[in-house]
Amino acid sequence: MKARIRKLIVQVDETRIEMGRAIDPPTRRALAIAVIDNPYAGRYVEDLDELIAIGEELGGLLGDRCIAALGIVPSEAQSYGKAAIVGEAGELEHAAAILHPKLGAPLRKAVEKGAALVPSAKKRGGLGTAIDVPIGHKDAAFVRSHFDAMEARVSDAPRANEIVVAVVVTDSGRPLPRIGGLQVQEIVGEDGLR
Repeated sequence: MKARIRKLIVQVDETRIEMGRAIDPPTRRALAIAVIDNPYAGRYVEDLDELIAIGEELGGLLGDRCIAALGIVPSEAQSYGKAAIVGEAGELEHAAAILHPKLGAPLRKAVEKGAALVPSAKKRGGLGTAIDVPIGHKDAAFVRSHFDAMEARVSDAPRANEIVVAVVVTDSGRPLPRIGGLQVQEIVGEDGLR
């Protein structure tokens, strides 16, 4: 593995009651985070191929960890998202190199299909910086019931020379969705939109 991982964190958020109403089955979101060394920290480099390769590795690793944490098979995954926080010795483009060129394909494999774009966010920050990982339905971006976000935060990261990379996978949409739009049972899943 190209990524030098200092820490892996996996957590599951399970909502059982919302506004006094039982949610059955509960809505569940899994978050997997890798805290990695930034090989380009402190210097400008034109070619970011090493981070692009690391993104590809992390897409599969973090996606698989989310699926395992939810205890589901890949076809049962419904939504996904990705985000990164770059420490102060790095630049925003380092997060882009991890998230955009190659992280998506292995994440899509981990969740089976994934016709829709993977929502993403990136920022720079120091220890304990939080980021909201945006979430959308994996096969149809117009499914409003799955527009959501999950906060990712590591108390001791990112250090100046690190990057925090986060992936979220869900087995459901928001609890008690009722704002209309395309419904899950109406998904065609061919164009990533509907």
